[in-house]
Amino acid sequence: MNDNDTKRLSRLTAILTQLQTKRLLTARTLSERFNVSIRTIYRDIRALEQAGIPIMTEDGKGYSLMEGYKIPPVMFTEKQANALILAEQLVLKNKDASFIRDYTEAIDKMKAVLRPLEKDKVNLLADRTRFEQNLNRERNSNVISELQNALTNFNLVEIDYTSEDKKTTRRTIEPFAIICATENWLLIAWCRLRNDFRYFRLDRITKMQVLTEKFEQHKMTLQEYFDKFY
Repeated sequence: MNDNDTKRLSRLTAILTQLQTKRLLTARTLSERFNVSIRTIYRDIRALEQAGIPIMTEDGKGYSLMEGYKIPPVMFTEKQANALILAEQLVLKNKDASFIRDYTEAIDKMKAVLRPLEKDKVNLLADRTRFEQNLNRERNSNVISELQNALTNFNLVEIDYTSEDKKTTRRTIEPFAIICATENWLLIAWCRLRNDFRYFRLDRITKMQVLTEKFEQHKMTLQEYFDKFY
């Protein structure tokens, strides 16, 4: 699946979500929301109809789902929901703002599909679970989410990196793995400047840009990396 296919699949899913939450949507509204042409929205609607989604078209008004039609939500057991709430507290301890934001949004979506009684229980558990007293300490990075995407899509990344002795260099890197050591997140990446694998502390990345240029996937696992270099 190429990038265009991935983007389209993501857009189709988002359109379906919008149709579930709004009574009526126009092609223009959808095109503006997803920054595509109205013709593209027409094609997307046809694709959803061909997939068996009962979309109703009101001439001059827009699109809606057939009354009574609901896509079955993903359901969680009470123990599964509780495990995710516990994991949320671990996430809140780390210092990367983007990671916290994305996980919190995912937890909100999980809560949205719970039955009312289960929702009350997980909200109570979230309020009564803490790993430390202060969860609002300063965040020292905001790049994990972008790095995760670059890692899984094999995009080169350009960074300005400040070393321990306060020297800043610009590097083009190939993200390989993201690990957590003590309070800091570390990126293992192939550095094209040094022509070798290097560790980069995320709080020392002062500027970052994910490039469109791809790199060839490194043919080893993280454990194989550790076995080879340590």
